[in-house]
Amino acid sequence: MLRRLSLRHFVIVSRLEVEFQPGFAVLTGETGAGKSILVDALQLALGGRGDAGVVREGETRAEISAEFEPIPAALTAWLDEAGLEAQEDAPTTLLLRRTVDAQGKSRAWINGSPATVGQLKEVGEHLVDIHGQHAWQSLTRPASVRALLDDYAAIDPRHMTEAWQQWRAQQARLDTARQQGAERALERERLAWQIGEVDKLAPGDHEWAELNAEHQRLAHAQAILDALRTAIEATSEGEASADTLTGRALDTLSEVSGYAPELQDVIEVLQSAQAQLADAAHSLNALLRRTELDPDRLDELDARLSSWVGLARRYRRMPEELPAVLAQWRAQLQEIDATADLDALQQQAEAAWQLYLAAASRVSAARHRAAPTLAAAVTTAMQALGMAGGRFEIALEPLPEPQSHGLESAEFLVAGHAGSTPRPLGKVASGGELSRIALAIAVTTSQQRQARGTGAATLIFDEVDSGVGGAVADTVGRLMRRLGSERQVLAVTHLPQVAACADTHLLVSKASEGGRTRSDIRTLDAGQRIGEIARMLGGQTRSDAGLAHAREMLAAVDSRFPNSKTNTVA
Repeated sequence: MLRRLSLRHFVIVSRLEVEFQPGFAVLTGETGAGKSILVDALQLALGGRGDAGVVREGETRAEISAEFEPIPAALTAWLDEAGLEAQEDAPTTLLLRRTVDAQGKSRAWINGSPATVGQLKEVGEHLVDIHGQHAWQSLTRPASVRALLDDYAAIDPRHMTEAWQQWRAQQARLDTARQQGAERALERERLAWQIGEVDKLAPGDHEWAELNAEHQRLAHAQAILDALRTAIEATSEGEASADTLTGRALDTLSEVSGYAPELQDVIEVLQSAQAQLADAAHSLNALLRRTELDPDRLDELDARLSSWVGLARRYRRMPEELPAVLAQWRAQLQEIDATADLDALQQQAEAAWQLYLAAASRVSAARHRAAPTLAAAVTTAMQALGMAGGRFEIALEPLPEPQSHGLESAEFLVAGHAGSTPRPLGKVASGGELSRIALAIAVTTSQQRQARGTGAATLIFDEVDSGVGGAVADTVGRLMRRLGSERQVLAVTHLPQVAACADTHLLVSKASEGGRTRSDIRTLDAGQRIGEIARMLGGQTRSDAGLAHAREMLAAVDSRFPNSKTNTVA
């Protein structure tokens, strides 16, 4: 339930904080006072579209906070998974916050943690149902009619839509394969020839680097041999080799080491050097034995490297890229072969169609079951809203071709009075009748969602009673009052009959302050309610008769709902 709504620098509101109670609350005030500002602000907090126009003139940022309590059970796991769980000091409170700056940039928070506008919108679907004064307009649009019927029937059409998309994709592949058969055959021939040419070389993944390394060794084999022999001569085999000279130094020093003990360290260093020279000589001789001139192998390497370079130039690639290019061509050829298999594509398209048809048939059956039930419920509600004898129907007609939304179209039909034939809603109903029908549908569907445990705890009606008056207005007020006994209901209204039925009465006023217009909201007590309802009855003039009439209206509501917590007449 909505507990608190805070606004700062929003449109013509400077600062405002409104607390809400359970039950049925009305929002009234002079025309142009800004009664719908609260609804607009709440929609923004629930992820609605926001732009720089919501920022109060002269300010840098608008800020809206909405507090709900308790947190709906359906949201608890979602909030935990998203890391947006309630704060420890308020474990049952859900806090939504939204800011929009003067450049139109928006930011959002849930329970104090940064969130996306999409997350706000997802949360909002569990919290509030808002019905606007032009709700009837959507009732003439097929998409809105289907969505409303599906919601009433608890139908989730997403699986059907996904199946339709899969079928369309498979059908498109089949159609493309049929249309581009000759073109694909030429492409296949080109790829097969290129693969055959490169396959003759059979390039290995790392072969290019290995060939170059081996070629470098063989091409410089003579220089390597000469270097090895020179090094062996210098280290161990020459008359003045390093090993020979080191041995002489050791012999000489050893003869006098008994007289100069400090020479022992030098002798050990020379002995270590002589051992390392022996190791180096051993390694050099081993390399010399393994190194030989191989002109035949060098010719083979020259020829293979030349083949690599030739193919690379032909296909305008680097030589080292040839193995990857070959793999790419093979994959493309495999794809062409797959798409060229018309029988397989036909089978895949047929399988996708059957999956879609099964899903669409289930949706269609559920719609046909729910349509008469919804129609009967709305017809019943119409009788109490001044349309006695009227009848509401839902026409489901097969579509000439399947669509993502199913196998049939949906349209609302209405007969305004007994004996008339139901016709499309937008063609036969007047403005007042459309508003009443929209209200009947809103109430019916809200009650259905509440019964399923999926409905929002807060219902908001923004001037949906437009075009209604007299006894019907009294019926609308009583209807909303009964709804308020089950859920929190907030209505923006011009009708005194509706306002008199409220548990809580909020008054919106507008004033000029420092050359700027500001809007304010306050909760009325019993005496103030009498004055406001009298104003609604007679305009600006609050006559004694008007005040007496307002008292009578409030007293009648008290007698009709004796156990309510409404602000009674003193």
